[in-house]
Amino acid sequence: MEREWIDVITLAIVIVCAIGAINVKDLLGASILLGAYSFLMCILWAVMGAVDVAFTEATVGAGVSTVFCVAAVFHTTRRTKD
Repeated sequence: MEREWIDVITLAIVIVCAIGAINVKDLLGASILLGAYSFLMCILWAVMGAVDVAFTEATVGAGVSTVFCVAAVFHTTRRTKD
């Protein structure tokens, strides 16, 4: 019963990160929220027993993609014009 609560709380944080990344106007903040989303998805994959998928999500999703997005933000404007 305790593990289900951890899964539900992690899933709720994943949803908050996804909605926050869509709604935030600061591009650097959106990149960081997407990195947090990927890291939390990595945790969920590991809890479900898909360790190979979790490792791939951690390296590609939370690691490389976040670094590329942050680097792209630093080479462009940080705020949207909306």
